[in-house]
Amino acid sequence: MCGEETTSLDDQALTRLRGHNIGFVFQYHHLLTAFTAHENVMMPMLGNAGFPDEAMFLRAAELLESVGLTAWKDNLAGNMSGGQQQRVALARALAMNPALLLADEPTGNLDSKSADSVFDLLRSFNRDHGTTVLFVTHNVALANRCDKTIEVVDGLITK
Repeated sequence: MCGEETTSLDDQALTRLRGHNIGFVFQYHHLLTAFTAHENVMMPMLGNAGFPDEAMFLRAAELLESVGLTAWKDNLAGNMSGGQQQRVALARALAMNPALLLADEPTGNLDSKSADSVFDLLRSFNRDHGTTVLFVTHNVALANRCDKTIEVVDGLITK
């Protein structure tokens, strides 16, 4: 990952590598519903540094702005729509500016308009920040909008 040989890394080094270089977005957002959108986005940075600082607050605010949620930054995650929650999850996944974003069915629980919005955000982070995005979906229309597709059926690559 990022030019580093990973096969000989111990658990602690692998955890650090994942935390700094890979962002994860899942079908279900996995937000902490008792925390605000802003606090949820800050979580990866807090896990890394251990205490909040001004740079974390600014980074989280910048990411929420990039996903169109500045006005909702102080809302509890549990009080947001599914599309808003998924955009918070995307902002959280990008908090550490990862080289790789793994997105496993991130639009699966969303209506078509919200799904298009989340997909467009993934594309923009790929284009604007050079983030590699591995997007897993059953949505053929979204898959057809990807630069490359790999079709897997029953665990085998078919196309």
